[in-house]
Amino acid sequence: MGFKSIAIDGPSGAGKSTLARRLAAHMGYLYVDTGAIYRTLGLAALRRGISPEEKDAVVGLLKQIDIDLRYGEDGLQHMYLDGEDVTQEIRRPQVSQAASAVSAIADVRAFLMDMQRDLACRHNVIMDGRDIGTVVLPDADVKIFLTASAQARAQRRHRELLERGEQVEFDTVLADIQARDKRDTERSAAPLRQAADAVAVDTTENTLEESVQRLLDVVKTGVGL
Repeated sequence: MGFKSIAIDGPSGAGKSTLARRLAAHMGYLYVDTGAIYRTLGLAALRRGISPEEKDAVVGLLKQIDIDLRYGEDGLQHMYLDGEDVTQEIRRPQVSQAASAVSAIADVRAFLMDMQRDLACRHNVIMDGRDIGTVVLPDADVKIFLTASAQARAQRRHRELLERGEQVEFDTVLADIQARDKRDTERSAAPLRQAADAVAVDTTENTLEESVQRLLDVVKTGVGL
């Protein structure tokens, strides 16, 4: 019997990472945060003074840097840029915007897709992102499109940033969310959209535990548990 794959797509701040991580732990699957890969490339561009929207410069950067995905003793995914653990740094708002820009470049998506598909070939995975069910794993056993209102997503992200000690205004976070939504849905390369066979789950009014249970019900039904 082959490995199972679960694709969770949705806009920024919908809770994909948190919920996917909880599901993976519950089911014993490998959790793959694909957005973290693009964030790492976005960070690399910012560190080198390259505009994330400069296609040729960003594509050229792919040959100069080493991006690695590893799983630590805590069981969590860590991102490494040229040997440095940048797992925390890639969560900064400016890196989020850079990630959205570099992910709109078709050559970047093609380059990084092999890394993502290889993991799904070797493990039972829960993979989240923007185009997992539509492009990366179109034959995934279960596809979920996770969303919430922009206001709710901004509130969650704002709280998360404050808990990390980052002082940022709520209006700034909301504006970043709305800007990323626009960029992600309108890009020409694998735009954010719900796969035709995905189950839509809106978590706006849900507690974390309610959302976990809802996704768990969907996943168990989809994989026949």
